[in-house]
Amino acid sequence: MAELPAVEGTTDPRFTRVREVFAENFAERDEVGAAVAVFVDGRPVVDLHGGFADQARTRPWQGDTLVNVYSCTKAMAALCLHRLVDEGLVDLDAPVARYWPEFAEAGKGEIPVRHLLSHRAGLAAVRDPLPPEALYDWEAMTEALAAQEPWWEPGAEHGYHAVTFGWLVGEVVRRVRGESLGSVFRKEVAAPLGADFHIGLADAEHGRVAEMSPIPMGPAPDGEPSLAAAIQGDPEGLAARAFLNPPSLALGPNHAEWRRAEIPGANGHAGARDLARIYAALACGGELDGVRLLSPEGIERMREENAHGMDLVLGVSTRFGLGVMLGQDLPRSSFGPNRAAFGHPGAGGSVGFADPEARVAFAYVMNRMGPHVLLDPRAVALIEATYDCLG
Repeated sequence: MAELPAVEGTTDPRFTRVREVFAENFAERDEVGAAVAVFVDGRPVVDLHGGFADQARTRPWQGDTLVNVYSCTKAMAALCLHRLVDEGLVDLDAPVARYWPEFAEAGKGEIPVRHLLSHRAGLAAVRDPLPPEALYDWEAMTEALAAQEPWWEPGAEHGYHAVTFGWLVGEVVRRVRGESLGSVFRKEVAAPLGADFHIGLADAEHGRVAEMSPIPMGPAPDGEPSLAAAIQGDPEGLAARAFLNPPSLALGPNHAEWRRAEIPGANGHAGARDLARIYAALACGGELDGVRLLSPEGIERMREENAHGMDLVLGVSTRFGLGVMLGQDLPRSSFGPNRAAFGHPGAGGSVGFADPEARVAFAYVMNRMGPHVLLDPRAVALIEATYDCLG
Protein backbone atom coordinates (compact mmCIF):
# COMPACT_ATOMS: atom_id res chain seq x y z
CA MET A 1 0.00 0.00 0.00
CA ALA A 2 1.36 3.41 -0.99
CA GLU A 3 2.27 5.74 1.86
CA LEU A 4 -0.42 8.32 2.49
CA PRO A 5 0.53 11.96 1.91
CA ALA A 6 1.17 14.14 4.92
CA VAL A 7 -1.45 16.68 5.97
CA GLU A 8 0.08 20.15 6.18
CA GLY A 9 -1.22 23.35 7.73
CA THR A 10 -2.78 24.49 10.97
CA THR A 11 -5.75 23.46 13.09
CA ASP A 12 -7.15 24.96 16.26
CA PRO A 13 -7.15 22.19 18.92
CA ARG A 14 -10.92 22.36 19.06
CA PHE A 15 -11.08 21.25 15.40
CA THR A 16 -8.74 18.26 15.53
CA ARG A 17 -11.54 16.05 14.20
CA VAL A 18 -11.58 18.05 10.94
CA ARG A 19 -7.89 17.29 10.47
CA GLU A 20 -8.57 13.59 11.11
CA VAL A 21 -11.40 13.49 8.56
CA PHE A 22 -9.26 15.35 6.02
CA ALA A 23 -6.65 12.61 6.40
CA GLU A 24 -9.37 9.95 6.13
CA ASN A 25 -10.36 11.36 2.74
CA PHE A 26 -6.94 10.31 1.43
CA ALA A 27 -7.05 6.92 3.14
CA GLU A 28 -10.66 5.99 2.44
CA ARG A 29 -12.13 8.25 -0.29
CA ASP A 30 -9.39 8.25 -2.94
CA GLU A 31 -8.38 11.89 -2.48
CA VAL A 32 -5.52 13.02 -4.73
CA GLY A 33 -4.93 16.61 -3.65
CA ALA A 34 -7.09 18.95 -1.60
CA ALA A 35 -7.36 21.77 0.89
CA VAL A 36 -9.94 22.69 3.53
CA ALA A 37 -10.40 25.88 5.54
CA VAL A 38 -12.82 26.97 8.25
CA PHE A 39 -13.36 30.39 9.83
CA VAL A 40 -15.37 31.00 13.00
CA ASP A 41 -16.26 34.54 14.05
CA GLY A 42 -14.02 35.80 11.26
CA ARG A 43 -10.91 33.97 12.47
CA PRO A 44 -9.26 30.96 10.80
CA VAL A 45 -9.51 27.75 12.82
CA VAL A 46 -8.67 25.24 10.08
CA ASP A 47 -6.24 25.74 7.16
CA LEU A 48 -5.09 22.39 5.79
CA HIS A 49 -3.76 21.01 2.53
CA GLY A 50 -2.30 17.73 1.39
CA GLY A 51 -1.75 15.28 -1.42
CA PHE A 52 -0.67 16.07 -4.93
CA ALA A 53 -1.32 18.83 -7.45
CA ASP A 54 -1.03 16.46 -10.42
CA GLN A 55 -2.84 13.24 -11.24
CA ALA A 56 0.44 11.32 -11.51
CA ARG A 57 1.00 12.18 -7.82
CA THR A 58 4.48 13.61 -8.30
CA ARG A 59 3.94 17.32 -7.46
CA PRO A 60 2.98 18.04 -3.85
CA TRP A 61 0.01 20.30 -3.15
CA GLN A 62 1.42 23.48 -1.61
CA GLY A 63 -0.09 26.08 0.68
CA ASP A 64 -0.47 28.46 -2.28
CA THR A 65 -1.72 25.91 -4.82
CA LEU A 66 -4.67 27.16 -6.85
CA VAL A 67 -7.34 24.93 -8.35
CA ASN A 68 -10.29 25.41 -10.65
CA VAL A 69 -13.34 25.56 -8.37
CA TYR A 70 -15.94 25.41 -11.14
CA SER A 71 -19.35 26.68 -9.98
CA CYS A 72 -18.08 27.98 -6.66
CA THR A 73 -17.29 30.94 -8.94
CA LYS A 74 -20.99 31.68 -9.42
CA ALA A 75 -21.37 33.03 -5.89
CA MET A 76 -18.44 35.38 -6.49
CA ALA A 77 -20.07 36.73 -9.66
CA ALA A 78 -23.33 37.14 -7.75
CA LEU A 79 -21.51 39.01 -4.98
CA CYS A 80 -20.27 41.56 -7.50
CA LEU A 81 -23.83 42.14 -8.69
CA HIS A 82 -25.22 42.37 -5.16
CA ARG A 83 -22.68 45.10 -4.43
CA LEU A 84 -24.26 47.11 -7.25
CA VAL A 85 -27.67 46.55 -5.70
CA ASP A 86 -26.32 47.79 -2.36
CA GLU A 87 -25.14 50.95 -4.13
CA GLY A 88 -28.52 51.55 -5.75
CA LEU A 89 -27.07 51.06 -9.25
CA VAL A 90 -29.07 47.91 -10.06
CA ASP A 91 -32.70 47.11 -9.24
CA LEU A 92 -33.29 43.37 -9.04
CA ASP A 93 -36.87 43.77 -10.23
CA ALA A 94 -35.98 45.98 -13.20
CA PRO A 95 -35.71 44.37 -16.64
CA VAL A 96 -32.26 43.13 -17.55
CA ALA A 97 -32.69 45.17 -20.75
CA ARG A 98 -32.50 48.40 -18.72
CA TYR A 99 -28.80 47.71 -18.24
CA TRP A 100 -28.16 45.52 -21.32
CA PRO A 101 -30.48 46.74 -24.12
CA GLU A 102 -29.63 43.95 -26.58
CA PHE A 103 -30.93 41.40 -24.07
CA ALA A 104 -34.49 42.38 -25.01
CA GLU A 105 -34.23 40.33 -28.23
CA ALA A 106 -36.33 37.17 -28.67
CA GLY A 107 -39.08 38.30 -26.31
CA LYS A 108 -36.85 38.81 -23.27
CA GLY A 109 -37.59 42.51 -22.70
CA GLU A 110 -39.41 41.99 -19.39
CA ILE A 111 -37.15 39.42 -17.70
CA PRO A 112 -36.02 40.94 -14.37
CA VAL A 113 -32.45 40.81 -13.11
CA ARG A 114 -33.44 38.52 -10.21
CA HIS A 115 -34.33 35.77 -12.69
CA LEU A 116 -30.71 35.68 -13.85
CA LEU A 117 -29.54 35.12 -10.28
CA SER A 118 -32.15 32.47 -9.42
CA HIS A 119 -31.80 30.33 -12.58
CA ARG A 120 -35.35 31.21 -13.67
CA ALA A 121 -34.55 33.16 -16.86
CA GLY A 122 -34.85 30.14 -19.17
CA LEU A 123 -31.37 30.73 -20.60
CA ALA A 124 -29.55 27.69 -19.29
CA ALA A 125 -28.06 26.99 -22.72
CA VAL A 126 -27.59 28.29 -26.22
CA ARG A 127 -29.67 26.18 -28.59
CA ASP A 128 -27.64 26.58 -31.81
CA PRO A 129 -24.22 24.88 -31.87
CA LEU A 130 -21.41 27.31 -31.14
CA PRO A 131 -17.81 27.09 -32.41
CA PRO A 132 -15.29 25.81 -29.84
CA GLU A 133 -13.49 29.16 -29.61
CA ALA A 134 -16.68 30.93 -28.45
CA LEU A 135 -16.10 29.62 -24.93
CA TYR A 136 -13.20 32.03 -24.49
CA ASP A 137 -14.85 34.97 -26.28
CA TRP A 138 -16.98 37.14 -23.98
CA GLU A 139 -18.67 39.05 -26.80
CA ALA A 140 -19.52 35.87 -28.69
CA MET A 141 -21.22 34.34 -25.67
CA THR A 142 -23.14 37.42 -24.58
CA GLU A 143 -24.33 38.06 -28.14
CA ALA A 144 -25.50 34.44 -28.42
CA LEU A 145 -27.38 34.72 -25.12
CA ALA A 146 -28.95 38.04 -26.09
CA ALA A 147 -30.29 36.39 -29.25
CA GLN A 148 -31.46 33.20 -27.51
CA GLU A 149 -35.17 32.62 -26.95
CA PRO A 150 -35.90 31.26 -23.44
CA TRP A 151 -36.24 27.49 -23.15
CA TRP A 152 -39.20 27.92 -20.78
CA GLU A 153 -41.44 30.74 -19.62
CA PRO A 154 -39.15 32.94 -17.51
CA GLY A 155 -40.10 32.87 -13.86
CA ALA A 156 -42.46 29.91 -14.19
CA GLU A 157 -39.80 27.27 -13.50
CA HIS A 158 -36.08 27.07 -12.85
CA GLY A 159 -33.16 25.13 -14.26
CA TYR A 160 -29.48 25.33 -13.48
CA HIS A 161 -27.68 27.83 -15.72
CA ALA A 162 -24.52 25.75 -15.44
CA VAL A 163 -22.18 28.01 -17.42
CA THR A 164 -24.38 30.72 -18.94
CA PHE A 165 -24.97 32.15 -15.44
CA GLY A 166 -21.56 33.78 -15.46
CA TRP A 167 -21.97 35.59 -18.76
CA LEU A 168 -25.51 36.69 -17.94
CA VAL A 169 -24.71 38.08 -14.50
CA GLY A 170 -21.28 39.26 -15.61
CA GLU A 171 -22.62 41.27 -18.53
CA VAL A 172 -24.97 43.21 -16.25
CA VAL A 173 -21.99 44.00 -14.01
CA ARG A 174 -19.88 44.97 -17.03
CA ARG A 175 -22.55 47.29 -18.44
CA VAL A 176 -23.02 49.06 -15.10
CA ARG A 177 -19.41 49.17 -13.85
CA GLY A 178 -17.76 49.57 -17.25
CA GLU A 179 -15.24 46.82 -16.49
CA SER A 180 -15.18 43.07 -16.88
CA LEU A 181 -16.53 40.86 -14.10
CA GLY A 182 -13.05 39.48 -13.41
CA SER A 183 -11.61 42.97 -13.04
CA VAL A 184 -14.45 44.11 -10.78
CA PHE A 185 -14.08 41.03 -8.59
CA ARG A 186 -10.33 41.52 -8.30
CA LYS A 187 -10.52 45.23 -7.45
CA GLU A 188 -13.55 45.18 -5.17
CA VAL A 189 -13.45 41.78 -3.47
CA ALA A 190 -10.27 39.72 -3.80
CA ALA A 191 -7.58 42.40 -3.50
CA PRO A 192 -9.10 44.41 -0.61
CA LEU A 193 -9.70 41.21 1.35
CA GLY A 194 -6.33 39.67 0.48
CA ALA A 195 -7.97 36.64 -1.11
CA ASP A 196 -5.95 34.69 -3.70
CA PHE A 197 -9.01 34.09 -5.91
CA HIS A 198 -9.00 34.81 -9.64
CA ILE A 199 -11.64 34.94 -12.37
CA GLY A 200 -9.35 35.12 -15.38
CA LEU A 201 -5.94 33.89 -14.23
CA ALA A 202 -2.78 35.69 -15.35
CA ASP A 203 -0.37 33.46 -17.26
CA ALA A 204 2.33 34.04 -14.64
CA GLU A 205 0.18 32.19 -12.08
CA HIS A 206 -0.55 29.06 -14.16
CA GLY A 207 2.38 27.16 -12.64
CA ARG A 208 0.57 27.14 -9.27
CA VAL A 209 -2.57 25.47 -10.61
CA ALA A 210 -3.45 21.89 -9.73
CA GLU A 211 -4.32 19.47 -12.53
CA MET A 212 -7.96 18.35 -12.48
CA SER A 213 -9.08 14.83 -13.29
CA PRO A 214 -11.91 14.33 -15.80
CA ILE A 215 -15.52 14.27 -14.63
CA PRO A 216 -16.47 10.60 -14.06
CA MET A 217 -18.91 9.43 -16.69
CA GLY A 218 -20.49 6.58 -14.77
CA PRO A 219 -23.23 6.68 -12.12
CA ALA A 220 -22.44 7.79 -8.60
CA PRO A 221 -21.38 4.68 -6.62
CA ASP A 222 -23.78 5.46 -3.77
CA GLY A 223 -26.79 5.61 -6.08
CA GLU A 224 -27.23 9.37 -5.76
CA PRO A 225 -27.81 11.52 -8.88
CA SER A 226 -24.69 12.06 -10.97
CA LEU A 227 -23.65 14.92 -13.20
CA ALA A 228 -22.95 12.49 -16.04
CA ALA A 229 -26.51 11.16 -15.87
CA ALA A 230 -27.90 14.67 -16.23
CA ILE A 231 -25.76 15.26 -19.32
CA GLN A 232 -26.14 11.85 -20.94
CA GLY A 233 -29.88 11.45 -20.35
CA ASP A 234 -30.68 13.36 -23.54
CA PRO A 235 -27.61 14.05 -25.72
CA GLU A 236 -29.52 16.65 -27.76
CA GLY A 237 -31.45 18.14 -24.86
CA LEU A 238 -31.17 21.09 -22.55
CA ALA A 239 -28.74 19.58 -20.02
CA ALA A 240 -26.30 18.39 -22.68
CA ARG A 241 -26.31 21.81 -24.34
CA ALA A 242 -25.95 23.53 -20.97
CA PHE A 243 -22.73 21.64 -20.24
CA LEU A 244 -21.36 20.98 -23.74
CA ASN A 245 -22.14 23.99 -25.95
CA PRO A 246 -19.60 25.33 -26.88
CA PRO A 247 -18.13 21.83 -27.34
CA SER A 248 -14.77 23.02 -25.99
CA LEU A 249 -16.32 22.77 -22.51
CA ALA A 250 -15.61 19.05 -22.80
CA LEU A 251 -11.87 19.78 -22.97
CA GLY A 252 -11.90 20.57 -19.27
CA PRO A 253 -9.85 23.11 -17.36
CA ASN A 254 -6.24 21.92 -17.73
CA HIS A 255 -5.09 24.34 -20.40
CA ALA A 256 -4.08 27.95 -20.68
CA GLU A 257 -7.08 29.19 -22.67
CA TRP A 258 -9.47 28.08 -19.95
CA ARG A 259 -7.40 29.50 -17.14
CA ARG A 260 -6.86 32.96 -18.63
CA ALA A 261 -10.44 33.47 -19.90
CA GLU A 262 -13.16 35.02 -17.77
CA ILE A 263 -15.88 32.37 -17.46
CA PRO A 264 -17.57 33.47 -14.21
CA GLY A 265 -19.98 30.55 -14.13
CA ALA A 266 -17.20 27.98 -13.97
CA ASN A 267 -13.51 28.95 -14.04
CA GLY A 268 -12.54 30.71 -10.83
CA HIS A 269 -9.18 29.61 -9.43
CA ALA A 270 -8.57 29.69 -5.69
CA GLY A 271 -7.34 27.88 -2.63
CA ALA A 272 -9.60 26.84 0.22
CA ARG A 273 -8.42 29.57 2.59
CA ASP A 274 -9.21 32.24 0.00
CA LEU A 275 -12.69 30.95 -0.73
CA ALA A 276 -13.38 30.60 3.00
CA ARG A 277 -12.05 34.09 3.71
CA ILE A 278 -14.62 35.66 1.39
CA TYR A 279 -17.41 33.64 2.98
CA ALA A 280 -16.10 34.60 6.43
CA ALA A 281 -17.00 38.22 5.66
CA LEU A 282 -20.50 37.13 4.61
CA ALA A 283 -20.88 35.01 7.74
CA CYS A 284 -20.05 38.02 9.92
CA GLY A 285 -22.42 40.67 8.67
CA GLY A 286 -20.60 41.39 5.41
CA GLU A 287 -17.33 42.73 6.83
CA LEU A 288 -13.97 41.19 7.70
CA ASP A 289 -10.83 42.94 8.97
CA GLY A 290 -12.25 46.34 8.13
CA VAL A 291 -13.22 45.40 4.57
CA ARG A 292 -16.95 45.52 3.82
CA LEU A 293 -18.11 43.29 0.98
CA LEU A 294 -21.86 43.55 1.41
CA SER A 295 -24.42 45.13 3.72
CA PRO A 296 -26.29 42.99 6.25
CA GLU A 297 -29.41 43.67 4.17
CA GLY A 298 -27.56 42.47 1.10
CA ILE A 299 -26.69 39.20 2.79
CA GLU A 300 -30.33 38.59 3.69
CA ARG A 301 -31.33 39.44 0.13
CA MET A 302 -28.72 37.07 -1.26
CA ARG A 303 -29.91 34.09 0.77
CA GLU A 304 -33.68 34.59 0.45
CA GLU A 305 -35.24 31.60 -1.29
CA ASN A 306 -36.15 32.47 -4.89
CA ALA A 307 -36.42 29.02 -6.50
CA HIS A 308 -37.26 25.61 -5.07
CA GLY A 309 -38.40 22.43 -6.79
CA MET A 310 -37.59 20.23 -9.75
CA ASP A 311 -34.62 21.57 -11.68
CA LEU A 312 -35.21 21.37 -15.44
CA VAL A 313 -31.49 20.92 -16.13
CA LEU A 314 -30.19 18.75 -13.29
CA GLY A 315 -33.28 16.57 -12.98
CA VAL A 316 -33.37 16.78 -9.17
CA SER A 317 -34.96 19.20 -6.73
CA THR A 318 -32.78 22.27 -6.15
CA ARG A 319 -33.14 25.35 -3.99
CA PHE A 320 -31.61 28.74 -4.80
CA GLY A 321 -31.31 32.16 -3.28
CA LEU A 322 -30.06 34.97 -5.51
CA GLY A 323 -26.83 33.68 -7.00
CA VAL A 324 -26.24 31.06 -4.32
CA MET A 325 -27.52 27.63 -3.40
CA LEU A 326 -29.32 27.00 -0.14
CA GLY A 327 -29.76 23.77 1.80
CA GLN A 328 -31.09 21.14 -0.57
CA ASP A 329 -33.71 18.39 -0.34
CA LEU A 330 -31.43 15.49 -1.22
CA PRO A 331 -29.91 13.65 1.77
CA ARG A 332 -26.56 15.06 2.97
CA SER A 333 -26.74 18.00 0.57
CA SER A 334 -26.97 20.95 2.94
CA PHE A 335 -24.41 23.41 4.24
CA GLY A 336 -24.53 22.20 7.80
CA PRO A 337 -27.60 22.13 10.06
CA ASN A 338 -28.77 25.70 9.41
CA ARG A 339 -31.04 25.67 6.37
CA ALA A 340 -30.44 29.37 5.72
CA ALA A 341 -26.68 28.85 5.25
CA PHE A 342 -25.74 29.73 1.70
CA GLY A 343 -22.93 29.16 -0.76
CA HIS A 344 -22.14 27.13 -3.84
CA PRO A 345 -20.65 23.76 -4.74
CA GLY A 346 -18.51 23.26 -7.82
CA ALA A 347 -18.56 20.33 -10.22
CA GLY A 348 -16.50 17.47 -8.92
CA GLY A 349 -16.59 18.34 -5.23
CA SER A 350 -15.33 21.81 -4.29
CA VAL A 351 -17.65 23.90 -2.11
CA GLY A 352 -17.75 27.09 -0.09
CA PHE A 353 -20.48 28.53 2.14
CA ALA A 354 -21.35 30.97 4.90
CA ASP A 355 -23.51 30.21 7.92
CA PRO A 356 -24.36 33.56 9.53
CA GLU A 357 -26.30 31.92 12.37
CA ALA A 358 -23.19 30.03 13.52
CA ARG A 359 -20.79 32.69 12.13
CA VAL A 360 -19.00 29.89 10.27
CA ALA A 361 -17.38 29.95 6.84
CA PHE A 362 -16.26 26.72 5.20
CA ALA A 363 -14.38 25.86 2.00
CA TYR A 364 -13.06 22.65 0.51
CA VAL A 365 -11.27 22.35 -2.85
CA MET A 366 -9.82 19.32 -4.62
CA ASN A 367 -8.53 17.99 -7.94
CA ARG A 368 -10.02 14.48 -8.10
CA MET A 369 -13.44 15.02 -9.64
CA GLY A 370 -16.35 13.17 -8.07
CA PRO A 371 -19.59 12.31 -9.92
CA HIS A 372 -22.21 13.91 -7.67
CA VAL A 373 -24.65 16.62 -8.76
CA LEU A 374 -24.49 18.48 -5.44
CA LEU A 375 -22.20 17.77 -2.48
CA ASP A 376 -19.42 15.19 -2.66
CA PRO A 377 -19.05 12.70 0.23
CA ARG A 378 -15.55 14.08 0.96
CA ALA A 379 -16.97 17.56 1.52
CA VAL A 380 -19.93 16.22 3.49
CA ALA A 381 -17.60 14.40 5.88
CA LEU A 382 -15.61 17.58 6.48
CA ILE A 383 -18.73 19.72 6.96
CA GLU A 384 -20.15 17.25 9.46
CA ALA A 385 -16.85 17.15 11.35
CA THR A 386 -16.77 20.95 11.47
CA TYR A 387 -20.19 21.17 13.10
CA ASP A 388 -19.41 18.28 15.44
CA CYS A 389 -16.44 20.31 16.69
CA LEU A 390 -18.63 23.36 17.20
CA GLY A 391 -20.82 21.33 19.54
